[in-house]
Amino acid sequence: MLKTKSLSVDFSKEKEDGYKRIFSRRREAACRQTSPLLTSLSANWNNVYFAYDWQVAGETPEVLSKQHGVAIFTEVLTPIQAERRLDGRFQSEQVIQGNIVVAPAYTGHRACWDTAGGVILLGFEPTVFAHAIYESVDPDRIELVPHFATPDPLVYQIGLALKSALENYGADSRLYAEAMANALIVHLLQHYCTQQLVLREYSGGLPKHKLQQVIDYINTYLAQDLSLKELAAVVQMSSHYFSQLFKQSTGATPHQYIIRCRIEKAKQLLLQRELSIAEIASQVGFVDQSHLNRHFKRLMGVTPKMLEQKYKK
Repeated sequence: MLKTKSLSVDFSKEKEDGYKRIFSRRREAACRQTSPLLTSLSANWNNVYFAYDWQVAGETPEVLSKQHGVAIFTEVLTPIQAERRLDGRFQSEQVIQGNIVVAPAYTGHRACWDTAGGVILLGFEPTVFAHAIYESVDPDRIELVPHFATPDPLVYQIGLALKSALENYGADSRLYAEAMANALIVHLLQHYCTQQLVLREYSGGLPKHKLQQVIDYINTYLAQDLSLKELAAVVQMSSHYFSQLFKQSTGATPHQYIIRCRIEKAKQLLLQRELSIAEIASQVGFVDQSHLNRHFKRLMGVTPKMLEQKYKK
């Protein structure tokens, strides 16, 4: 492994520029820095950074990030031979599809590899870890441990789910992505920390008054881009336990419940026949008319236009 200059990166400030500084390379004889193929920047995910790229053979400098990092190897046609230095330890390793690498914040990490492959890179603010399950653990006890290439089917599947959400739903992926990211964080806290964390088990759902608080909040701000953290804060809970108890109470995840509320509101407005379908989509919180059409057809069995025509005088 060649010696390279250490690079300090803060993705919360640098965003895509931080990625470019790490993975700058030549392409088609033009010396320029390249962007990842897919990122979460336009989706406004809370304190979670996603990038997917097809990485050609190469190397990185030693990187010290202010965020916890997880690399997920998603397309590896043939095993990749890699040399990695992580937290001062060196390892020559074979990387295969489904492997992950965990690099905690402020931990030196550099690598070189001989074969191209698809890689998802996730970054998490340390505060996200500290607040993920604050009912169960003292944040000062949370210490993520560096891991070289390690098989982890659950993290691999969550990574693919996040990628699919961005590709298919874009700006509408926020609430779903935050739920997936929260599940991944809880998994990391349980299996990649200095000591195994035992989570409390809650049952019975949210107390009725808390459930009503959340439902009222959702209906009041239905047109806004609601986040999981925002909804959990309404009832002063961590995202993990809020999601768990909300589903016990309603039979649906927060993301599913909000979609249903938006469709029900859209149906009411369609029957009033005072607004266009595009105006209704905006008023109930969908990105655009096609976004409304997709969910409306899935839940109602007909498109908004078909419903309008059915009840047209």
